[in-house]
Amino acid sequence: MYSKQDKNQTRQRRHERIRNKVIGTENCPRLCVFRSNANIEVQIIDDTKGNTLVSCSSMQLKLANGSNIEAAKAVGAEIANRAKAKNIENVVFDRGGYIYHGRVKALAEAAREGGLKF
Repeated sequence: MYSKQDKNQTRQRRHERIRNKVIGTENCPRLCVFRSNANIEVQIIDDTKGNTLVSCSSMQLKLANGSNIEAAKAVGAEIANRAKAKNIENVVFDRGGYIYHGRVKALAEAAREGGLKF
């Protein structure tokens, strides 16, 4: 049985493998997701310059419960609105080593519905 530290270490190793393949450019930045037990956070990053272009989290939105699917949908919709305001349409999705299921999937689908293409 894995301990919490082992699970996080394996997730970080998966994320490193993903990051070797997924690179955000100026024309197509990277949409990076971080999921904790209490909140969900997302950033749009230009890796060529190392700049965070747009960010959003369930803490910024001051949601009652930041760790459920509804919160992930709200964060996904808000990141799409903020990206549109900065004229960002195309992104590459970085799931952060998490499986594409539950909150990560809900955030991605809400961002797609908000107008982001990936």
